[in-house]
Amino acid sequence: MIIAISTDSNFVSQHFGRCPSFTIVKIEDGNLVSKKTIDNPGHHPGYLPQFLHNMGVNCIVAGGMGHRASGLFAEQGVEPIIGISGSIDEVIDKLVKGTLKGGENICKPGLGKGYGLDKTE
Repeated sequence: MIIAISTDSNFVSQHFGRCPSFTIVKIEDGNLVSKKTIDNPGHHPGYLPQFLHNMGVNCIVAGGMGHRASGLFAEQGVEPIIGISGSIDEVIDKLVKGTLKGGENICKPGLGKGYGLDKTE
């Protein structure tokens, strides 16, 4: 399974689309096979679900995302797990163990503006 984690520094990003980067991990048979970080290629409506799907991603982990994005990921066969916070290493450990559980969507409409890729400071 290939999983993309919305990343801001060493933590799960609150807003998947505007995160500075994605940590891409491959897990097979309960083992971490590979881990790499890629820059977010840009927040354009509908682009990231297709981009990540083309990379072979099966699952996206984020603090939150809008309903439209969740639907677009589902259309691509990519399972969104939202409501996640914490360090990237903690999340990867839970993914490997199969104990990561989603929660309440952290991203509310309009809250992502000015965050991550759109940050003006």
